[in-house]
Amino acid sequence: MADQQNQKRPRIVIVGAGFGGVKLAKLFAKEDVDVMLVDRHNFQLFQPLLYQVSTAVLSTDEIAYPVRTFFRKTKNVEFFMAKAEGVDQARKVLLTNHGELAYDYLILAAGATTNFFGMKEVEEHSYGMKTLQEALHIRNHVLHMFERANKETDPAVRRRMLTFVVVGGGPTGIEESGALTELFGIQQKEFHNLDFSEVSVKLIEATPNVLPMVAPNLREHAVKVLRKKGVDVMLNTQVVGYDGNDLKLKDGRTIPTQTVIWAAGVKAVPFIKDCGGEVDRGGRIIVNEKLQVEGSDCVFAIGDCAHYQHGTERPLPTVAPVAMQQAQTAHDNIMKLIRGQQDLATFHYKDLGAMATIGRGEAVVDKTKMNPQMTGFIAWCAWMFVHLLRLAGAHANFTVAIKWTWNLFSGTRLGRIITNIKD
Repeated sequence: MADQQNQKRPRIVIVGAGFGGVKLAKLFAKEDVDVMLVDRHNFQLFQPLLYQVSTAVLSTDEIAYPVRTFFRKTKNVEFFMAKAEGVDQARKVLLTNHGELAYDYLILAAGATTNFFGMKEVEEHSYGMKTLQEALHIRNHVLHMFERANKETDPAVRRRMLTFVVVGGGPTGIEESGALTELFGIQQKEFHNLDFSEVSVKLIEATPNVLPMVAPNLREHAVKVLRKKGVDVMLNTQVVGYDGNDLKLKDGRTIPTQTVIWAAGVKAVPFIKDCGGEVDRGGRIIVNEKLQVEGSDCVFAIGDCAHYQHGTERPLPTVAPVAMQQAQTAHDNIMKLIRGQQDLATFHYKDLGAMATIGRGEAVVDKTKMNPQMTGFIAWCAWMFVHLLRLAGAHANFTVAIKWTWNLFSGTRLGRIITNIKD
């Protein structure tokens, strides 16, 4: 009898175990529904700290948390490890590489991937910064470059190995380039035969400004701090190609380098275009004011894969607060539909401000209704506090806080381990 009752309960399928997807599952876990959470990875990834894995500050288990652990005590939430491939709205099934999943209500919270803007050559030879594997690839590669340069006798080849280019002046690019300079400060103490005047970090941004989401004075402060750290900040500079050895710029210049880290843009994961709705140029599926995919009353989309532009000049940004707030509205609206109510809530985004760290003890925080603008150490403390709150699990909270504090005073980075050694 219990099984028959369970079968009659509405089935909610959530695609994506990021901030929005996990919050949705937690909300529905308290309801009389069955929840299936689908993701190709068995962990929730804290993407804002990927750059710290790539620069040997943190380890993988400190920014990733097993999905099943979230729902250990909630029997109505099940995790299904699979790659989503599309949606058949007519039959109400999610298509995956491990079969079909029927749903009564579906929420797409699948996140985003790196946008190379159609430049296949750049995509092939540069490093993205959206997955745990990519962050580890960057760490291994950067550390390898120093080991190889330490044995290289040709000055031109050695300089190419020791030139590191970060493309994109958003938070990820700013944070990565600042963290690289600090990592190289540690390397300088240990590579006794390398001439560190040959080491360079370049940050390339196609527009006139970095950090477009903060005020102009904070942008200027970020650039000033980066340049003080030794980063060559190149504004109004557009990349047009990269073959693995030379980065080609639109103005005809080339930068000899074997390391290009691409942080210049994001787009929705590819399968979103096969979910039965209209998508924008970035592949994000367009939703109405209730977060429903146009043409369907039971398919919703939130977060990075959703294009929400109602009363805003541009689509909402691909940041965690958007996904978290949309999760609450999507949950509320689906529960109303389950109860037979039609007065669905309109989503209204509450901007919580913007922040970015520029390195050890340095950050910028833009003002909100509650907080003033901040820079320097106070801003860094605020940034650290906010990010600690969002980490999953007491283990990560404790170990990350200890590592950040120890790193602040000593600069030590014990994560400088190369894990992909080839004979």
